[in-house]
Amino acid sequence: MKTPAPAISASSRLWINLVTALSLLPLLLQLPGVLAALFGITTLSVALWSWRRAMPLLLRLLLIGVMLACIYWQMGANPGRDNGCALLAAMLAIKSSELRTLRDARSLIGFSLFAPFAAFLLDQGPSTLLMSAAAVVAALLALQRLADEEVGIAHLPPRAQLRTVGGLMLLALPLALSAFWLVPRLPTPLWGTPDRVVGRPGLSDSMQPGGLSDMMADDSPALRVEFFGPVPTQDQRYWRGPVLTRFDGRRWSRVQSQRAAPPPHVSNTALRWDYQIEYESTDQRELVALDLPLQAPAGSQLDADYSLTSARPLTALTRWRMRSSPAQAFQAELPARLRRQALQLPEGFNPRTLALARQWRSQAGTDDAALVQRSVDWIHREFAYTLNTPVPGRHSVDEFLFDQKAGYCEHFSAAFVVLMRGAGIPARVVTGYAGGVRNRFGNYWVVRRLDAHAWAEVWLPQRGWVRVDPTAAVAPERIYDTIEDRIDDNETRGMDLSGRWSSLLQYSDFLRRGWNTAVLSFDAERQQRLLSGFGIKQLSPSQLVALFAGFAVLALGLMAWLLARGERQRDPLLRAWHRMGRRYQRLGLGREPFETASDWASRVDRARPGSDLLTLSQRFTQARYAGVRSDVVSLLADLHRHRPKPGVRT
Repeated sequence: MKTPAPAISASSRLWINLVTALSLLPLLLQLPGVLAALFGITTLSVALWSWRRAMPLLLRLLLIGVMLACIYWQMGANPGRDNGCALLAAMLAIKSSELRTLRDARSLIGFSLFAPFAAFLLDQGPSTLLMSAAAVVAALLALQRLADEEVGIAHLPPRAQLRTVGGLMLLALPLALSAFWLVPRLPTPLWGTPDRVVGRPGLSDSMQPGGLSDMMADDSPALRVEFFGPVPTQDQRYWRGPVLTRFDGRRWSRVQSQRAAPPPHVSNTALRWDYQIEYESTDQRELVALDLPLQAPAGSQLDADYSLTSARPLTALTRWRMRSSPAQAFQAELPARLRRQALQLPEGFNPRTLALARQWRSQAGTDDAALVQRSVDWIHREFAYTLNTPVPGRHSVDEFLFDQKAGYCEHFSAAFVVLMRGAGIPARVVTGYAGGVRNRFGNYWVVRRLDAHAWAEVWLPQRGWVRVDPTAAVAPERIYDTIEDRIDDNETRGMDLSGRWSSLLQYSDFLRRGWNTAVLSFDAERQQRLLSGFGIKQLSPSQLVALFAGFAVLALGLMAWLLARGERQRDPLLRAWHRMGRRYQRLGLGREPFETASDWASRVDRARPGSDLLTLSQRFTQARYAGVRSDVVSLLADLHRHRPKPGVRT
């Protein structure tokens, strides 16, 4: 007759549900909000329902159908990493409905541990690591409790349980570190780009109404910059991205022929900026650099508009070492073809703007610089900065310049360029970022996605392309006022609550950058240069495999020796007794092989009177040899706490 599987206790059931919740948490935080809320509520509801009685099969099937429908609604039917992670979370949400026996509990723990590892497929940040580590520790503690429950012994004190789990994790650490450092890395991601990264805002090679609004609502870092030498002033921190010349009445885009053309001649000033950009991942290839980059770093291309493009999509954290210098004369001779492109306007759009441009041209004569200044002054006097703008109609520039007179950088730059072109001045839109905040803990600069910006460039005789930022004429604080200024003010005033919060955010970003440096940016190139400090310039994949094999053998050998040692002393009570004996052995009072526990305790008590070792030895003998196991938990705790009393050895 088959023996029924032992049932699980209420306390262990609570532990298993806690493990499931902790394992799901890092994965749910990476899923769309609707799915995360649905799976979280389902997990809690199923656990509460199943606590007392079994969940009907029909109800479980209904829950599965609802969750599958929501996954399809939120993520579509595309097979891949994101949908697979969502399906895993859905499965775990209802898995606790089968929790009845110890076997079910171990099965649920095993399946739950897939969730934190799946979360690493979507995010490799330190918060995901900490939450996943907490889930693994909880899972090991739960397995330890299940083992005690199965053999019918009392649970160890929490500190002793944590010590055991910590020992197991330390045992596996050498092998894990060897794999991280030495297993050859692929130059590109094995799984491709996650869907959630594809949807992350980034600079594009086109701009249309509302195109920058998503980025300007996102305060996550776009890039971090470390300067080696002089730091540009606030009005010089323009991070140049795609240059948009073609205009169809609504959408600005790049001239494709400029991508393959060589950069034109630039007369730079004596000022040089040497810096390194740490670029966060997006689905785009567009890079940025301070005006103007002197050359393209390895793995990128510098086009005829002095815009940088990466050779590969920026789907992972990347680093770029660059040098830039302000232009004294930027393409002082403009070819006829480029002039036509920079004056091109679609027919039938914005008649009021073109009429005003022709009027100002007749009044200014041939003085292009005066006409540019007149336009900037007009914007400064009569316009306002706002992110709340209506959807534009056909004549978007006319509506902005004559009706609304309020908008943000996208509107100001586009309207200014159309006005200049209408007056016969070559002009184009430049997109990128403006500003940046110094992190005072790490002495680097953070440029966030909300710092996305668009400005204009006009071509003037003898000077070439000149930057004009009409947004700065309306809202200079949008460009030049930084959080750093407010932090400095708070420090002088004793640091109020908002200042402390800003400092906390800066310190958090400093820790994140350290994580990026140590972990996320450890790519194939850095791995191949791992031993460059020892004179080995580059490691081949075969050498890395050989090194890993060597370290793995050593790590597995150490692991096997320690596990074998533990097998020789499987009883935790005996291990604690021997550990206590080693404390006395260091004082010259160790137990001789021929001594019984009582004889040894008596000898130690004569050498150091007042010790409670005699009492402990009696309790140990009763528990170990007489089968009195009721005192095991407290005895283990006392053995772990016991220390030799100070005294003079006799």
